[in-house]
Amino acid sequence: MNKRLLLASALVGSSLLLTGMASAQDFPPKKPVTLVVGFPAGGASDAAARLIAKKLGENIGQSVIVENKGGAGGNIAHQFVANAAADGSVLLFGSVGPLTIAPHLMKLPYDPFKDLAAISGAVNFPNVLVVHKGAGVKNLAEFIALSKNKPGSVDFASTGAGSASHLAGELFNQRAGVDMTHVPYKGGAPALQDLLGGRITSYFAAPPTAMTHIDTGNLIPLATTGLTRPAYMPNIPTVAESGFPGFEALNWFAFVAPSKTPVPLLERWNKEIVQVLNDPRVKEALNKHGLTPQPTTRAELVAFMKKESNNWAAIIKERKITAN
Repeated sequence: MNKRLLLASALVGSSLLLTGMASAQDFPPKKPVTLVVGFPAGGASDAAARLIAKKLGENIGQSVIVENKGGAGGNIAHQFVANAAADGSVLLFGSVGPLTIAPHLMKLPYDPFKDLAAISGAVNFPNVLVVHKGAGVKNLAEFIALSKNKPGSVDFASTGAGSASHLAGELFNQRAGVDMTHVPYKGGAPALQDLLGGRITSYFAAPPTAMTHIDTGNLIPLATTGLTRPAYMPNIPTVAESGFPGFEALNWFAFVAPSKTPVPLLERWNKEIVQVLNDPRVKEALNKHGLTPQPTTRAELVAFMKKESNNWAAIIKERKITAN
């Protein structure tokens, strides 16, 4: 190689090194950080995002603004961030549906694994299987017996086709050997309203929305869908401990960013987010909302997402689930 080529190679290498160093040092971003949430304000995901964003802003000395972009089960927000500026100023509070379920149900304008970059897990929470008080069952065994003895008479609500609550019900159908009828709603509020009115038999509900009605006796809790009982529902057994080992259907959220965001910025965001999720006061506040912090490394989040994607793909195929 002649001297000119050697010099050119050295200059290119130096330029790349300086670019990487600049990316690593350009933190926090000079403009306010936007944390995009794919659901309307007021829900569990919004509450969690705002708690975490507030502490993040305090720690990095820069505003972290939560922006709600609801619609299409969260897919609108995910597409928005996939196409956003990759300078570390736009983050997404990504969710299980758009990241690992929706890609197996429909053609999306983005690829979760190619167009979004993993940063860290955020929070998770199980569903709780509840029935209205007039259903005539008091535990999971009685509910399964009712489903088998009267085929077609038992239905379950969800927050929409392909949602986490829908897939939890389909997983239960598979494992319990029952065939509950799925009834999709446009959100948790109308599903809960029909359940309380006795117009639907059951619902794999988010604990924060169901707890008040459980406490008043209007809803009967049968089981939760995590591997262990959540601390705020210690007296409700899990599906797993009720005869279905390994049964798990979690709602979860994770921090991701546009895929072209420089790795040094992604690593720095991971460090800051994990620190916040491990903060005792943040953990306590999240627990009060029924949410369990789930900090991870970037590699751990990618592995978790791939596992979830493969698991739900198998259920979708076996149960012949569609997005309609």
